Amino acid sequence: MSHQLGWSSSEAGLVQSSFFWGYALSQLPGGWLAKIFGGRKVLEIGVLTWSLATALVPLVAGFTPGLVVSRILVGIGEGVSPSAATDLIARSIPLEERSRAVAFVFGGLSVGSVAGLLLAPPLIQNLGWESVFYIFSLLGIGWYVGFQFLEGQASWVGESIPRSQSTDMKKTWSTNELGDSLKDVPWKEFFRNQAVWAMIYAHFCGSWGHYTCLAWLPTYFSEELNLNLTEAAWVSILPPLASIFVTSIASQFADNLISSGVQTTTVRKICQTIAFLSPAACMTLSSLDLGLPHWEVVGILTGGLALSSFALSGLYCTHQDMSPEYASILLGITNTVGAVPGIIGVALTGYLLDSTHSWSISLFIPSIFFYLTGTVIWLVFASSKPQTFSKTD
Repeated sequence: MSHQLGWSSSEAGLVQSSFFWGYALSQLPGGWLAKIFGGRKVLEIGVLTWSLATALVPLVAGFTPGLVVSRILVGIGEGVSPSAATDLIARSIPLEERSRAVAFVFGGLSVGSVAGLLLAPPLIQNLGWESVFYIFSLLGIGWYVGFQFLEGQASWVGESIPRSQSTDMKKTWSTNELGDSLKDVPWKEFFRNQAVWAMIYAHFCGSWGHYTCLAWLPTYFSEELNLNLTEAAWVSILPPLASIFVTSIASQFADNLISSGVQTTTVRKICQTIAFLSPAACMTLSSLDLGLPHWEVVGILTGGLALSSFALSGLYCTHQDMSPEYASILLGITNTVGAVPGIIGVALTGYLLDSTHSWSISLFIPSIFFYLTGTVIWLVFASSKPQTFSKTD
């Protein structure tokens, strides 16, 4: 696409980063809207928004400002969706089944990555790059239509949400009521809670490793491991493919521990520690000059990144453990910070690579640093103890 349209590296970078601006800026509004109107409604609107915006891309591709706007809209649609899904799970799934529910929903990201990487090349080759946007847009619109036939949002309300406080999804809200509801959110109490700060930092650390590897591993495979473009493309499928397998094991492992009486905080700490230390160890091995065959390096990195999926049974469940009532807003807060590496981390990796010509310094060492410090902060300060977040002033 960039070659056909004659983009410079700067223009390509602008278009790619524009998605993350929309994604980052929509996290908190998405969390608040999910609490007010319910995760189901916000999720529907989010999917429809990003699907329609995706279809716009080929139509405005020759007009850079229009293309940037369309990518921002895709980011906004995708940005409100994690908080909406979190609200649905928090209000509908009991604690002992929560890890599996989160893994099933957010594990779909890995399934989508694999499907996209497999489908996009033949579509581009046979139908042109425009077909990818149109077909993926139609899939999203099809999901939206199909979702209308599902039953309404489940009536089970998490034990931490008093029935009197649960959201009336059918209520018509006035502007003044919406303003009052925003003021009623205990923002100060969130940021006075050390466990919330542990989630914020852990989300940033995990996202740094995820986004930088997502953006740069194909180039690393091609340039550093001397894989040809076809091999590099196929190898890029391995981490999300392995993540699908790991996610199912991790979620069952976590729920079984909770059902057997292990404290929820302990389970979340175990899972998140695995999610951080595994890729850190594998990146350390990959960055050392051990003379390993290239395919062994690929296997090591694939294993480490796959094990990072334990985070779905660690960090990503903790928002709901702490407060089903405010889970969507808490995820909005942490995911806003978690989107920052997509903006600065990817660019910084490229800058360091140009400056040092070292993959260890540019890609692996920063990720290892954040994985290790994230582990320490998580073990010391994280907690799944239910919180009321009652306003004190």
